[in-house]
Amino acid sequence: MSRALPKYNQRRVAVIGGAAAVVLSGAVIAGSALAGTPSGSDGATGARTLAAAGTITCPDVASRLPAVPASAKAEVDRNLALLQTQIQEADKRLRDTVGQGGPNFVDNAILGPLKDKRVATVNRIATAIGRTAAKPTGLDALAPCTLNAGGKANGAGNANAGAGSSAGGNANAGGNADAGGNANAGAGSAAGGNSGAGTITCPDVASQLPAVPASAKAEVDRNLALLQTQIQEADKRLRDTVGQGGPNFVDNAILGPLKDKRASTIDRIAISIGRTSAKPTGLDSLAACTLTK
Repeated sequence: MSRALPKYNQRRVAVIGGAAAVVLSGAVIAGSALAGTPSGSDGATGARTLAAAGTITCPDVASRLPAVPASAKAEVDRNLALLQTQIQEADKRLRDTVGQGGPNFVDNAILGPLKDKRVATVNRIATAIGRTAAKPTGLDALAPCTLNAGGKANGAGNANAGAGSSAGGNANAGGNADAGGNANAGAGSAAGGNSGAGTITCPDVASQLPAVPASAKAEVDRNLALLQTQIQEADKRLRDTVGQGGPNFVDNAILGPLKDKRASTIDRIAISIGRTSAKPTGLDSLAACTLTK
């Protein structure tokens, strides 16, 4: 009896000690996880990352339109359908790019380009109605979209559903500081992250315009100047984001948004000329820019 008791006690001590070690290990792991989690739940605070795609929500345009003339109905319906397609494409892009980008990836590569596309589409709707009725105004305010709060974040971040702004990248699991990627100068395609090499080159629009009516000259000149400003801003953005992004960062966050902005501006130029003269066609082909070394 006196010999058996110590052995039992030894086994009991070993079991208790092992359990304590497991509990302690769990506490250390939990502590490490919490240490890597930003405090607070406000997506606007700190450089956080989006862990789940969520969905994109945009204002409804159809319900804000005045009575649509019969002559414009087909064109308006076509552009309303295009607005829905654009949202679906942006939602898909949101899902497909999980793990890419830096702190502002969702804004720069998804919500920003979507807004630009919607501005151009809404503008076409207003123009179509304005041909035979009073042209609706203020529709541009319906262009910005927001990230639905359904985009849940994991312990590493939080999705901000407010004002169309994402405080974190799209589940940035290492897409940031992709210094190994090189920008491809061909066809505006980026084979890697933003290497900071080169400048952005865009087709000249002014030389491709027909004779500009005097009544449209001021508006055309203003938009031609805007095209130059857009290129300068994109060049600056290229420099400021060196080392950021995944394989398609330059396309998604710089060249894509620039193309959308140029398409909208070129459309305004064509519309202003078309008010008193033949509206130029084919100018949309001048919107795309490339990265040159």
